[in-house]
Amino acid sequence: MMDFWIVASLLLLAALAVLLLPLLRGRKAQTEEDRTALNVALYQERLVELQTQQAAGVLSAVQLAQGQAEAARELLADTDGCETERRTPLAKWLPLAAAVMVPLLGLGLYLHWGASDKVELTRQFAQAPRSVEEMTARLEQAVKLQPDSAEAWYFLGRTYMAQTRPTDAATAFEKAVNLAGRQPELLGQWAQALYFVADKKWSAQLQALTDEALKADPQEATSLGLLGIASFEAGRFNDAVVFWRRLVAALPADDPSRAPLEGGIARALEQMTAAGESLPAEPVAAAATGATLKVRVSLADELKGKVLPGDSVFIFAKASEGPPMPLAVKRLTVADLPAEVSLSDNDAMMPQLKLSNFPQVQLQARISRAGNAKAGEWMVRSQPLSSSSSELQQLVISSADQ
Repeated sequence: MMDFWIVASLLLLAALAVLLLPLLRGRKAQTEEDRTALNVALYQERLVELQTQQAAGVLSAVQLAQGQAEAARELLADTDGCETERRTPLAKWLPLAAAVMVPLLGLGLYLHWGASDKVELTRQFAQAPRSVEEMTARLEQAVKLQPDSAEAWYFLGRTYMAQTRPTDAATAFEKAVNLAGRQPELLGQWAQALYFVADKKWSAQLQALTDEALKADPQEATSLGLLGIASFEAGRFNDAVVFWRRLVAALPADDPSRAPLEGGIARALEQMTAAGESLPAEPVAAAATGATLKVRVSLADELKGKVLPGDSVFIFAKASEGPPMPLAVKRLTVADLPAEVSLSDNDAMMPQLKLSNFPQVQLQARISRAGNAKAGEWMVRSQPLSSSSSELQQLVISSADQ
């Protein structure tokens, strides 16, 4: 904050200079006026002296006239360029009063409407936290200053979960849901926090939240993982295997969560074998219907310090020649990058607008802090390509959105 106050002080000094300049000019004008009065008094004394000498017979009438003319010329020379404008007391003291009131008024207005606390918070977030506790304190300050920020509540909830504070996390996720709407990811996180608040006891509320999340997004990771955990804890190992296999199928090949999930599946299968239960069949990979494009989206190095983990990432496939609306869309966050996704006819926004209906398409990826799919801060566009291409397409977000 020191640099902020230095700049503010410099601006204040500039304002004071503007206000006090008329007062300084007034003092100069007063000095000139005093000098003019002195010159006039000396001129009058000179005239009296010349008249006295003429009366005494020392000067003739011609010499008297010459002396008077000379004295007049000297008076004009001395007073040339001097201001004789008179200033009232009010005009004299008004700049000084303004110079005193402006700093006080400016400070009062800034303390009332200013945002020094938010400026300081922004400076803190620009530096990496040294501990989870420090990050928690920053996020708590953020939601205090910006209670309408769903992103701040979301990340605060994630931080509380990392500290094993599910009660606080549930409150934070509920706030985020109320502000951002019932998005699948938020519902899944909220249900997970409530599950641990209830000491791992399943309830109708948890079932309703996970059902709503999976209805909106059948691959919502937190809900699938939570349902698998709850089923395993309740001894319903077949259900646990089904949920966890769905989750593994939705994860990228290099996702670190795959290993512990596969370990959980193996333990559930062991429990079923020991109990003599029939094992669920291995899931058969769904046949691709129509066109499917594989896309890897990453972030350019120069943008990594400018984005936030919660910024939305929209991945589109649009027809090179045809309707302007996207044919298929996937939504991630910056925290998910780099990521590999598939865009297929199954992701069509409208049944009549599928990838397979257009021979050439263009891929786009956009980052939007406001969660607006139509406008954001950064994006990338690919060259037109065949909708039947099977090669992995690389998109590196690096340009400002225009």
